[in-house]
This record gives sequence, structure tokens and C-alpha cells, in this order.
Amino acid sequence: MTVHHAAGVGYQRAAGVYDRSRPSYPLAAVAALADALPLESGRTVVDLGAGTGKFTRLLALTGAEVLAVEPVREMRERLAELLPGVAVTAGTAEATGLPDTCADTVVAAQSWHWFEDGAALTEVERLLRPGGALALVWNTYDTSVPWVRDFQDIYFRLAPSDLPSPPLSSGLGAPYPGGGWRKVFEARPGWGKVEERHWPNPYTTTVADVVERMTSSSHIAVLDAAAQARVRAEVEALLGAHDATRSGGAIEMPYTTDVYWMRHG
Repeated sequence: MTVHHAAGVGYQRAAGVYDRSRPSYPLAAVAALADALPLESGRTVVDLGAGTGKFTRLLALTGAEVLAVEPVREMRERLAELLPGVAVTAGTAEATGLPDTCADTVVAAQSWHWFEDGAALTEVERLLRPGGALALVWNTYDTSVPWVRDFQDIYFRLAPSDLPSPPLSSGLGAPYPGGGWRKVFEARPGWGKVEERHWPNPYTTTVADVVERMTSSSHIAVLDAAAQARVRAEVEALLGAHDATRSGGAIEMPYTTDVYWMRHG
């Protein structure tokens, strides 16, 4: 299995912090997918790049059988601990190891940008039963909020040039660069129209957890201790400079949950 170094090492080091410092997803988003696809008892959904199971646990609430795929061992172990009833395999999106036509739906939550689009789509097409669907989900920062914009600027300034980036959002339902994945579907025969919906997803957190959110990012977690300490100090200084985050207590980190789905065949 080939996994980007930042993901393979960074998420290995930071699996626990990753899980506690990131938001879940609105139940309304899962309900919309469950109605549209549908997701229900008697159907099977494959969760690619499942991580620690943030979205997996919501998929399990639909009654569908969930098969989780995650290449990083520490992430799989965290997922298995939280969701003992979900089958977890050590594959990648490009080579899941799952049987042909085993899924009614394939989902990638906060993960598709890590995949090699063409190879991953070939694998998805192999997994899907006729008329099956692929759903892509991201929690994106609402950068209409000044401190969130500054926080995101640090994230991308420190990112290596080859780091795969998720779609960005300048506010609710207003995505900007990072949506290049659409072009792959437009050029690929057999895929239907991309449907999409967007939900506000405010996340109540603390200044300390916002700092951990940065330091558990894959490309920061791979840094040595001194470099991580410099990043931590920069984020703490940023949060201390904004009225909304200066108190150090509970704060709201605004996200937008972006959901896209399309059918195959």
C-alpha cells in the first residue's frame, strides 16, 4: 500500500489527538445521504480512508452494514476500539482488498483529496453494484471569520508543495480552490450529475484544542519537537491576538460541512 508520508507518519503519531480535536458531522447531512442513496438496513456502505471513525459511527446509525477501510494502523485501532461492530480492513482507496460488487454506496469523508483520483475511481467502480453511488464529504473552515482565515493561512503556509489539500470554503456553500476532483468525474464515463448540499457545522471547542487541531495535522505531526513547538507558539500568538479567541475558554470554531454524491451506471 502506498500512503503519502505526511498521512502515514503524521496520523500514526497523532491518532488520538486527531480524533478529539476535530468536529463530527451534522446529523442532517447523514440523514440527507441516507434518504438520497439510500442508506438503510440490508444495504452495504464502504467507508474509504475511515480514519478514527468520525463519519463511520454516523454511517452505522443508518442501519446499513459498514465496511471501513483505513491504511494507518493507529487510526484503525482507534476506530476498532470505538466501533467494535464495524469491520475494518487495512486497505487503501486504490486497493481496498474487498470483493467485487460488495457495496451499494462508497463514502469518503475528509479523505478523497489523499487518493489518486483515477485509481481510486477504478476501485470504487469495482466495488459498486449497478446503480450504486459515491459520496464525498468534507468539513471545511468557514474563513469568513477572521481568526479562522488566519489559522488556515498558517496551515497552508507550512504545508509541503506535494501535500494533497481538501477543498476550501470561504463561507457557507461557497467553495473555492480544491474542487478539482469534479473534473475527474466530468471526464469519466458512467457517472451521473454531481449533487451537493452544505450545512453549517459550528464546533464548540477550546483554545487548547484548536492548537492541538493544528499540531495534529499530518504535515505538522511529522515535524521534530522543536519545529512543532514553534508552530504551537505561532498558533497561540494568533489566538491571543483575536477578540473571539483571546479569553482562552470555550470558543466556537465555524465549519461548513460539504456533501457531494453521484451515481454510477
